[in-house]
Amino acid sequence: MTSKLKKISHIVGNYVLSPFVLLLLSISCMAYEEPNYEIVYESDLYQIRFYEERLVVQTSYGEEDNGFMKLFRYISGANTNSEKIDMTTPVTQSNMGESKLMQFYLPSKFDISNTPLPNNDSLQISFIEEGFFAVIRYSGRSTDRNFKKHSEILKRKLQEQDILIKGPPIKATYNGPFTFPPFRRNEVMYLVEWKLLN
Repeated sequence: MTSKLKKISHIVGNYVLSPFVLLLLSISCMAYEEPNYEIVYESDLYQIRFYEERLVVQTSYGEEDNGFMKLFRYISGANTNSEKIDMTTPVTQSNMGESKLMQFYLPSKFDISNTPLPNNDSLQISFIEEGFFAVIRYSGRSTDRNFKKHSEILKRKLQEQDILIKGPPIKATYNGPFTFPPFRRNEVMYLVEWKLLN
């Protein structure tokens, strides 16, 4: 049992956890591949990270749709190779006017030449260009309210420091729904203009 699971077991105290629940908790604590980045600036509140170009599978969706399940079916084998693809983190979401955009990063072993295409026409293989992102991290539930609160905190701080924001806030979630809220890792990311001598 990992140290994180031991902490969770301590929190739940005398509750009896079934083997199924323990399995779900174990899965939620697993480490998934995430994109490499370089921290170029760090304060008590936030980081500026440099990410290289990243390959993603993405979909646009509305309130009546479920972007996550479409992407999850793709990595579960609903692609031209019928290939199961490892889950990665984070799952990102951003508002694109009347719709939302959700993205799964593809594992680093994939490039444009060996990435299977989605069977669902509403999914696309795309790239996120390299760039600098301002990132604030927070725990708790990944609700719109929590996301908006931390988006505003980070936005105000960047504006105070005259750092140009180049895009909408991006919600990045790293944990499944069975992770206890105090142990969840959530982030708000803004693409920003940044010079290494800033």
